Amino acid sequence: MAYVDGFLLSVPARKLAAYRRMSAKAGKVWKDHGALEYRECVGDDLQAKWGTPFQKRVKPKKGEVIVFSWIVYKSRAHRDRIVPKIMQDKRLQMDPKAMPFDMKRMSYGGFKVIVNM
Repeated sequence: MAYVDGFLLSVPARKLAAYRRMSAKAGKVWKDHGALEYRECVGDDLQAKWGTPFQKRVKPKKGEVIVFSWIVYKSRAHRDRIVPKIMQDKRLQMDPKAMPFDMKRMSYGGFKVIVNM
């Protein structure tokens, strides 16, 4: 069964273009190493009528947008094999101070797929 790494974070709107460039580069690396899908999405309709809105979870600062992203793998074993290779890939080497978002405020985790249609 497929496996997904999910991410939820906020990005300063003024740095969204830089984030997009970084993500496009990262997506290519993930796909080159075998990821099935790589998606980065910026919040557009976040006015929740019920439940907990993303804004409450992420707590974006003024001028930040919310980004929801995921990477799909064949399985957790597949993910566990390729992620170390991705982390070693020189194409992704960046100075943490140059990141277009605050990594400490990012939420992420691995998920087992329970429905796949």
